[in-house]
Amino acid sequence: MNAQHDQDDRRVPPDAVGDRVEDAADAAEGARVIRLDTARRGAAGHDGEPSDERSKGPSLERRIASGLAFLRHRLAGEYEVDEFGFDPELNATVLLPAARALFRHWFRTELLGLEHVPSQGPALVVANHSGTLPLDGLMLTVAMHDHLGRDLRLLGADLIYQVPLLGHLSRKAGHTLACPSDAARLLDKGELVGVFPEGFKGVGKPFAERYRLQRFGRGGFVETALRTGAPIVPCAIVGAEEIYPKIADLRPLARLLGLPYFPITPTWPLLGLAGLVPLPSKWMIQFGEPMTLAEYGPEAADDPMTVFNITDHVRETIQQMVYDTLLRRGPAFF
Repeated sequence: MNAQHDQDDRRVPPDAVGDRVEDAADAAEGARVIRLDTARRGAAGHDGEPSDERSKGPSLERRIASGLAFLRHRLAGEYEVDEFGFDPELNATVLLPAARALFRHWFRTELLGLEHVPSQGPALVVANHSGTLPLDGLMLTVAMHDHLGRDLRLLGADLIYQVPLLGHLSRKAGHTLACPSDAARLLDKGELVGVFPEGFKGVGKPFAERYRLQRFGRGGFVETALRTGAPIVPCAIVGAEEIYPKIADLRPLARLLGLPYFPITPTWPLLGLAGLVPLPSKWMIQFGEPMTLAEYGPEAADDPMTVFNITDHVRETIQQMVYDTLLRRGPAFF
């Protein structure tokens, strides 16, 4: 009897049942059914891709960890430099990324004939020089590092190494003085060496003389190639002439500052520091077939006429390559 009485107490009255059914119906009307695949996409992000937070999180963590490891190595002195001061870790981690942004996105650089540059062993890349500021050397360095997997060791003028910070960074990037002894030592080690025989005459020429090569000095690079047996790879760089169009030169101020020239461009010094931003010209870098000088022999380096003839031949080859690349490029900024 007590059990029966307890069951009667637990029975729900009919009016209460009706209320619960109505509440359930209302809840069903207000509820939203979420399919399993939709829920998964919501957790992962649109189109099944990881959400921004999840995809960026690990990458950011890796960058922070890499940066901290880099700082730890630097502070502890756990890095190597060669006899010329080249610091591969600093170059790849700090110096090249800044130049790479210009190479890829600002100048939209295209490479032609990259197969002509040896993937190993010594070689001398000889290129035209222009642009008012020598950004062509930076772009050539990025091209060799990113697309050939080699460090280009540029030969620079004395002035570069007389400027404290600039000279220090140049050596850290693997570059050295443009002297025959340093060039020969690098080539004997199997390095890829870059040289701009026009020097300041090329990089500082007026915009009216754009893409017209200047004299190639005394042919020191030819003497080095003859003595070491390294092939010469001609290189034409198109695009640098338009980044800082030099329309005038304040020579008295240049002499006062000890500079080879003090350029006036459409934006400098009119716009102040903003005038140092290069114009976004379209760049193309073309490499020609290597020139081997084995037929001459090392003793030919002491013959001025032979050196002059080879130098003139290299210059004419690069000049023709520049004209060909100009035609291929088309408009300067598109």
